[in-house]
Amino acid sequence: MANYADAQELATLRSLSASIGRDPHLTQAAGGNTSLKAGDTLWIKASGTWLKNALAEDIMVPVAIAPLLRAVEQRDPAADQPQGFAIEALNTRRLRPSIETTVHALMPQRVVLHVHCVDTISLAVQADCEAQIAKRLDGLEWAYVPYRRPGLPLAQGIAERLRPGVDVLILANHGLVVAAETVAGAEALLRRVTGLLARPPREVAEPNLAALTALIGRTGYRLPADVEAHAAAIDPESCRMASGGSLYPDHVIFLGQGSVVARPGEDVKRVTERCDSAPVGILFPGLGV
Repeated sequence: MANYADAQELATLRSLSASIGRDPHLTQAAGGNTSLKAGDTLWIKASGTWLKNALAEDIMVPVAIAPLLRAVEQRDPAADQPQGFAIEALNTRRLRPSIETTVHALMPQRVVLHVHCVDTISLAVQADCEAQIAKRLDGLEWAYVPYRRPGLPLAQGIAERLRPGVDVLILANHGLVVAAETVAGAEALLRRVTGLLARPPREVAEPNLAALTALIGRTGYRLPADVEAHAAAIDPESCRMASGGSLYPDHVIFLGQGSVVARPGEDVKRVTERCDSAPVGILFPGLGV
């Protein structure tokens, strides 16, 4: 760490990271990442670690900024492997930087927060996303980035859209990035932007837990801990969209390709037989997940 002030700011970032990681509307599982630039070093959340654990364990890995940015500028495939830019002398746990490290390096601000905000994604998957966002973020310095695969392609997409003063990125079918010179400033901007993008969820009926339990039988499946997850199957429009395929990277990473929707008369056993494998989750229309 360059100096005491940087160390203090990194400690503050860890605290904010843990808070963000505990909010399922901002972060799901190991998704999302945060970073701090200290001199020529970028401290960023490591791949596979969880933001909510930022205070309980060391989840930050140091990366050399200058060579990584050169690789992005030169379209060097090495930029797709950020672990090659980790500063091993400081990386005592041998952590691997996130595939999205280039996103953080490209933003000129000192502190960068990248979240998979549910409200943002609900807008970012729509065909008219840019127009809808423009109405909500009027007066802010933001940029819209069409979908690119995380890694070098996304970095190139950001570089094409980035302009002086931009501190908010809307990543199509992906999420939100905010940046500031301090952790406090980044947190305030995150709260402001997510507030402007907030949308009331459609009201849905309660899940039929008894029916779902009966459909599970002895298959080893269980009901989700978060009751809100059932809305994807209970709400007809949500179920229709879910059956249409994957809309954002985390869906594929954590749930696999697309969503499996049970057909009339099927229970969990019959669905798994039809699929030739056990899907991560099964949607039972009108009942729940």
